[in-house]
Amino acid sequence: MREAIKELIENLSKNIKTRDDLEEIKRALCKKYKLEAILNSDILNVYRDLLSKNEIKISLPLEKILRKRSIRTMSGIAPVAVLTKSYPCPGNCAYCPHEKDVPASYLSNEPAVMRAIRCDYDPYKQVALRLHALENNGHEPTKIEIIVIGGTWSYLPARYQYWYIANCFAAANDYQKLKINLKRPEKLEKFKSNLKAVYAQNLSLDRLKEILKREQKKNEDAQYNIIGLTLETRPDYINNSELKTMRDLGCTRVEIGVQAIDDKILKLNKRGHGVKEISEATKLLKEYGFKVTYHLMPALPGATPAKDLEMFKQLFSDERFQPDQIKFYPTVVTKGSLLYQWYKKGKYIPYTDQELQELIVECKKVVPTYVRIIRLIRDIPGESIIAGNKITNLRQIMKDRGVKCNCIRCREVKDGIITDPKINIVEYPASDGTEYFISADSQDGKVLYGFCRLRIDNNSEVSPAIIRELHVYGQLVSIGNTKKVQHSGLGKKLLAEAEKIVKDSKVKKIAIISGVGVRGYYRKWGYKLSDSYMVKKIN
Repeated sequence: MREAIKELIENLSKNIKTRDDLEEIKRALCKKYKLEAILNSDILNVYRDLLSKNEIKISLPLEKILRKRSIRTMSGIAPVAVLTKSYPCPGNCAYCPHEKDVPASYLSNEPAVMRAIRCDYDPYKQVALRLHALENNGHEPTKIEIIVIGGTWSYLPARYQYWYIANCFAAANDYQKLKINLKRPEKLEKFKSNLKAVYAQNLSLDRLKEILKREQKKNEDAQYNIIGLTLETRPDYINNSELKTMRDLGCTRVEIGVQAIDDKILKLNKRGHGVKEISEATKLLKEYGFKVTYHLMPALPGATPAKDLEMFKQLFSDERFQPDQIKFYPTVVTKGSLLYQWYKKGKYIPYTDQELQELIVECKKVVPTYVRIIRLIRDIPGESIIAGNKITNLRQIMKDRGVKCNCIRCREVKDGIITDPKINIVEYPASDGTEYFISADSQDGKVLYGFCRLRIDNNSEVSPAIIRELHVYGQLVSIGNTKKVQHSGLGKKLLAEAEKIVKDSKVKKIAIISGVGVRGYYRKWGYKLSDSYMVKKIN
């Protein structure tokens, strides 16, 4: 196998232009060496080994061709979405479908749900097999963001929460040894079926807390680091106690179902909370240092395209809101929801494709440079949509139309390189505090290399100054690897700029809401772990 791959790499270096070229060479070598298949992950492993021994030179075009769906890790982090099992939902929203044994608002034929069902919703198995799939597609998922989906996290039993996250960390810590078995085709299916959570759900809450702390400590030095943990919940379930628990779990980002910032629309759709709860939740989240993602649902009953645009603009003109990230989930009609009944009776008419596209175009025009639009649609299969948007490539349609957008995702460097970065600072009021978006950009401001979110708050219970995010963009690079954008010293420069702002503000201490797997990075710059935050005194 190794000889075949070495020959393949030599051929690729000379002749590769497309993925079709790659497949043609692989077929020829399989025939020559009598192999069943050559995986891209196997090619990359040999390539990296030869690279480490200086037997070949770096070939970025080769790496790009070998990596399937490279966009997944172009932001520098490997996202791993895992789903909790079905629990009762505290809400009764008109638009949410309900399927047996599937978390509320989710459908059994959504890709992430199908993966979770195949794993019996086991967190350990979901994480391990997702890392395996990413590596098989040519990625290096050594820096992981665990994204826990499944509805209202805060409504789940405490013991289940700690059990679930402890097993996510255990899977990342164990993956280096697990993947040895996952790479044996003849034993793979049996091994996958035997993969199970290493910790039992019936352990006491105190014991599960001890186990989680132990796995988190191990992850600080593991090869597969969890550097971010995202949880999703409702705004009306956010309070001081809940956020302290989320920090104990290692959470760094919270997604909240905002849907609309209009009390009449929220009431009509039986959301169960109002705008007051959204603004209060946003304030608390920022005081604790969390990154805040809003789920927005244009085309809800009671809304119009004009009203949706008005609400979108208000997100950034009203300091009560100012989300860091946005997910657009255009309203669709699915069976099993109250909205489906309204639609059948003619009480609800969805937007046309043209109306929705024009709305998104106008929203993109006004999005600030410090906001990231993560998604424009939800990954619901077309056969499950009775009415509403069925277009799956809205982002590509916007691009083809020449729509200009200044959001982070549209400006990030992706697989490019740094050329003469310039530090810029955007200052804006948000939730009784001041936010500083410190960015490293190209000279013309069109390309984003990295950024830091700093907040100086008047009444924070955590710290008067807190870094909510530090991120250097570019293709994901393993720790110790010096290629491309990440690990080019930009993180240190952005951190120093934040510390300067804090010092000039006469604030004596700065805290960072650090992911567990990246604590070691901040220790290099004088930060120490204190109550789940990395903290440093500013002289």
